This record gives sequence, C-alpha cells and structure tokens, in this order.
Amino acid sequence: MSTTHEVFNQPAPLAGYNLFETNRPLGDALRLNAPQLATEALHELGASLGTTDMQQHARLANVHAPQLHTHDRFGRRIDEVEFHPSYHALMTAAVGAGLHGAPWAALQPDAHVQRAAGFMLFTELEPSILCPISMSYAATPALRGNAAVFADWGPKLTSLWYDPALKPLGDKPGVTMGMGMTEKQGGSDVRANTTTAVREGSDAWGERYAITGHKWFFSAPMCDAFLILAQASAGLSCFFLPRVLPDGSRNAMQFQRLKDKLGNRANASSEVEFHAATAWLVGDEGRGVPQILEMGTMTRLDCALGTSGLMRQALSLAINHTQQRSAFGKPLIAQPLMKNVLADLALESEAATALAVRLARAFDHPGDAHERLMARLLTPVAKFWICKRGSHFAQEAMECLGGNGYVEEGGEGVMARIYREMPLNSIWEGAGNIMALDLLRGLRKGDAVAALAHELSLARGQHAALDRIADALPARIEAMASDTEARRLAQDVALAVQAALLVQAAPAAVAGAFCDSRLGGDWGHAFGTLGARTDVDAILLRAQPC
Repeated sequence: MSTTHEVFNQPAPLAGYNLFETNRPLGDALRLNAPQLATEALHELGASLGTTDMQQHARLANVHAPQLHTHDRFGRRIDEVEFHPSYHALMTAAVGAGLHGAPWAALQPDAHVQRAAGFMLFTELEPSILCPISMSYAATPALRGNAAVFADWGPKLTSLWYDPALKPLGDKPGVTMGMGMTEKQGGSDVRANTTTAVREGSDAWGERYAITGHKWFFSAPMCDAFLILAQASAGLSCFFLPRVLPDGSRNAMQFQRLKDKLGNRANASSEVEFHAATAWLVGDEGRGVPQILEMGTMTRLDCALGTSGLMRQALSLAINHTQQRSAFGKPLIAQPLMKNVLADLALESEAATALAVRLARAFDHPGDAHERLMARLLTPVAKFWICKRGSHFAQEAMECLGGNGYVEEGGEGVMARIYREMPLNSIWEGAGNIMALDLLRGLRKGDAVAALAHELSLARGQHAALDRIADALPARIEAMASDTEARRLAQDVALAVQAALLVQAAPAAVAGAFCDSRLGGDWGHAFGTLGARTDVDAILLRAQPC
C-alpha cells in the first residue's frame, strides 16, 4: 500500500464572492435607515473584498508583523515602523474606498451610513489595518477645534490617496491621523495623565507647545499626525502633534517598542516618549477631554461596526464549512443541533448589524434633536453590547469548524484570526464599565428617556415581549439609584432597540425568533438553545454567504 489516505470531506475555502450582495441583513438595514442610498459603490467594494487576491493580502499582513526600527545603520534615530507590502495594499484599498474620511467631504445625506456599511464589509476581510482608518475618520470633527490646522490638514484627511511615507504635509496627496490618550499609570482615567505641555509661543497654526511625557498605547505610529492629551497650565488639554514638522524635520517622538498583542497583528501599537515634541493646541486649555471625546465617539461607532463585520464573517465561514462537511451520514448543516447553533448565531449577527447601522444613521442627522439624543445613547449601548457578544460569538462559530477552526493555517485559519481579534473592540476606546456608566450619564440629560421611548414606539404592538420591556425601561431608569445595575441596563436597552429594528426591517421568522429568545425567555445560556418552534430553516436561508 503506497498511499495512506485520500483527502476528502474537507470544505473548499469561502472565496470569490460578493460580500455586499450576499449580505441580506445589511441590505435591509440600509433600506430601513437610508432608503434613498445609492449602493453601487458598496457592490463594487463587496466584489473586490471577496477575491482570493485580497484574502491573500489579509493573510500576509498578519503573518508578517510590523517591525520597529529605532535607528538607521549609522546610529541615527529614525523611529519608523516597517510594514509588509500587503499592509499597504490593504490601506490603499480602504483609503480609496473613502472609509477614512468620505463622510466629511460628501454632500449626500446618508454618507455616514454608506461609510459604515463599507467599514463593516472591509472588517470581514481584515480588521487590523482599519485602526488608522478609523482614527483618521474620527479626527476630523475634533480637529476643527483648531481652524488653522484644520484648514491645512482637513482636505488631505479626506483625500482618496494613501501615501505611507513620512514627508511634510505639502509633499503628500493624503494623510492619516492617530490619537494618544492612555498612559501607563492611568488607563481609562486620563485625568491621571502626567505628560506635560509648556507653551512656547504662537504661529500660523495657533498656540504652540512643547510636549514631554509618554503614551502607553499609541496605535498606528506611522500616521502623519496625532491628537494627544497633555497637562497644560489650565489642566488637561488636547494637542495636534505631527510626525514631520513644517520645516521638514522629524518631531521629537521616540518609540520604545511595539506591543506584542493577542490579535490585531497587522496593526502596529507602540509605546512612545515625547522629548519636548512640538504640538499645537486644539480647542481651549483645560478642555482636552471633551475635545478629544469628539474623536472617541466616532471610534466607538467603529468598534460596534467592526465587531458586527467580524460576526458576519465568522458566521459565513461557519455556514460555508457546515454546508460542505458531512458527519454521521449527512452534511453538518442538516443536523438539527447544528441548525440551531447557526440560526442562533445568525440572529445575533443580524441584530448587531441592525443596531450598528442605526447608530451610524444618527451621525447623518446632527441637526435633528432626536437623532442627537440617539447618538448619545446608542453609542455606549452598541459599543458595550455588540462588542461584549463578539468573543462568545467567535468561540461558537469556531466550534462549528471543529479542530480546523482552531488552526491558523489555510482558509479556515481566518476563524482563529477573528477569535483573536474579537476582544479588542470591547477594550479599545473604553471597556464595558466605561460604556455602561456613559449610558447612565446620557440618560440623565435632557429628554433622553423620552427619546428612547419614542425609538421603541416605532415597533409597538408587534411582539408582546418587546412591548413589555419598552413599558418597563422608563421606570427602571428613573428608579436606578446606583451604578450597580448599569451593565444590565445597557444590555436591556441594546436588546430592546435591536428587537425594535428587526421588527421593522427583518422577516417575521428572524424578528419573532429574536424577540422570543432574547426578550421572551425561550432561550438558554449558550448559543444553539433556540426554542423548538423557531423556523431555523428560514433564518439560515437568509444568512447564506453565497
């Protein structure tokens, strides 16, 4: 016997498909939130992201991690990070699609929703490189606090050209921006920051300062500029700090090392020190936290969008595998328990998509009082709940692939990459407790409770369990005397809003099963515990990736 085995019953990779055209939940979410939106660009993006060439770029950008070079061969300090060419190919595609800044340059009314859909689709391919994309998107509203800097940098922040070289602004067709808030002693408590800012004078970009100190997490260090927090004479303030100064010299930033992270491998996250680095004040002295939180709000939206995209990809990989893999005489997807698991994951994925797109819609209507309140409330809610569900979701989806899902190699190795990536969005830009407390602050302002009640009223009378939670939430909010139950409140607000959105946009089989399970109690404590009456076949037919 010359051969030991024949390879069979192994699924073909999920490739060569249009990520947008096959995503029915995303299409319905767009129709509900932006019914006039033209989707031709999303069709084109979805087709390009599903190709084997782009999948190969995603793999290589993660396999070949960024490398920090602190000095050149002659001993001169350079502080540069080297990336694999596939990283730059992905960045070129993301910038070319306008994911870093198109809404700030676009005239159409649904620009944030369109960008949100594109961001979710790109996350299915590769999420790590979207860190500088997200921060560049978020920097624009905060940067307006310095009109002179914004006038010079704003147009290039929305340019569709990606140029990775460290060059003066005038020599670059487009730029990216990052942010730096966290210090080792404070973490989320940025008011404990010790980095100092000493005023040096003023010039064409306004009040100029010398920054001395450090940042413990400084992601995407090859961005062209950053918004940072430092202690000025009037307190914690926001500053614009470029890598290359107007005279062409390098700013006084020194990278100590790159973080060795669980996931997010293609993106470089660094520790940095500032040695009297030059920066310009953004906004007013002492108002740094409110100023930079304008940026934080947008990146929190992207955390929800990113996790929703990862959920969709994990679900697609699980369905693709179970359709082709047989066990005990029939395809895995035909096994009743597997159907239950996959249908449950499909409900979770669609609900996450619905909530994330609804949040994006709020940013398209800043002049609408209701939408402003919903942006204030749904940002922490979506960030908290969608991201919290991500890790559990990825683990269950990985289990659908069995041992192959736990292996990094090959097409199914994408699932392991997703699993390592999932916890990041929950931690970055404020972990669960920060989000739950932020929700409480939002609910105590203005007509927030009334706005939430109005949002839920759009689905009244469609499901008894949804009506019950909508009736109970206002009283619970009013009666909450401490922060102890803030997480539970954030969970229930998220579930109620998700249910209301699905009732309006999804088929009855999806909306009814979500309300029965998440609100009506016909569910266990793990995925795959939907009730026997659930129409799992209809749910799975809708969730097919191809």
